[in-house]
Amino acid sequence: MIKVLLADDQALVRAGFRAILDGEDDISVVGEASDGEHAVRLARELGPDIVLMDVQMPGLNGLDATRLIAEDPALAHVKVIVLTTYDVDDYIYTALRAGAGGFLLKDTEPAEMIHGIRVVSRGEALLAPSVTRKLIAEFAARSRRPAVSPRLNALTGREREVMTLIAEGLSNEEIADRLFLSPATVKTHASRIMTKLGARDRTQLVVIAYESGMITPGWMD
Repeated sequence: MIKVLLADDQALVRAGFRAILDGEDDISVVGEASDGEHAVRLARELGPDIVLMDVQMPGLNGLDATRLIAEDPALAHVKVIVLTTYDVDDYIYTALRAGAGGFLLKDTEPAEMIHGIRVVSRGEALLAPSVTRKLIAEFAARSRRPAVSPRLNALTGREREVMTLIAEGLSNEEIADRLFLSPATVKTHASRIMTKLGARDRTQLVVIAYESGMITPGWMD
């Protein structure tokens, strides 16, 4: 069962999300928070698998709440999906750097939201190919000129290949097909890469890939 915590300052929005998610056999809404501080407190109390986190909330906002959750070793298993009204804004890249596992638009279709929760709960990145990769590239380029990081020297040649494909947004199964490996082997490589680079999850690997210079903005065009 995937345990979900809803964090949004609008009660009607939370009620709508709860109605959608509680209808799934493998998803359970375990709590609701009306602001960022409340979300962090409930994350510590309830230990959810996923937090659906609104960005703009009174008091502690969703970005700062996401950062606090990501930095807490006791909440290492908790994944945050940031909710936003806009598909392109400064909040998203900041959220990914803060430790979010991905983002969803508030007006996304229910089926897409449910799929996103399941994807992130498996430890994979929720990165929409048409929006998120371009967004990360844009803000990575805007923040500073990427420079090759010495941290990448710890990776083997195969691990670099796997990380590049993770940054492309491929799943374990897709990477396995591309490299003629088993999905289990790809998962092992991904875990070792995250350990070596100190990444919380696959989404953080994507950010590191851009910021380290392994992947350059516009590489997919």
